[in-house]
Amino acid sequence: MIDWERLQTMRDEIGSDSLQEIVLLFLQEMDEGISRLQSAPSTEALGAEMHFLKGCALNLGFRDFARLCQEAETLCAQGKADQVDISRILACHGASRAVFSEGPDAADAT
Repeated sequence: MIDWERLQTMRDEIGSDSLQEIVLLFLQEMDEGISRLQSAPSTEALGAEMHFLKGCALNLGFRDFARLCQEAETLCAQGKADQVDISRILACHGASRAVFSEGPDAADAT
């Protein structure tokens, strides 16, 4: 669900303090995107929102969430926005946040 190696690579590249700042920024941006998603964006805005959330997810290593956002973005690009399962995306986001907040050791124990 979470690509912990992605976060370790970022930590190695920029240091723990900078990583913490970046993680907080992306979590905040992701929360804002989720809020916009919950307010039922227009068909046109949905694809852009999925792209935005995918970018945040990839930066944080939210592998499964990023995959669902990519699938939704593709559906929107194909004119099939009505097939996007927003509730599934929101559930995956919630589960990803929970695993992320527990850290890699807790994730390995499950």
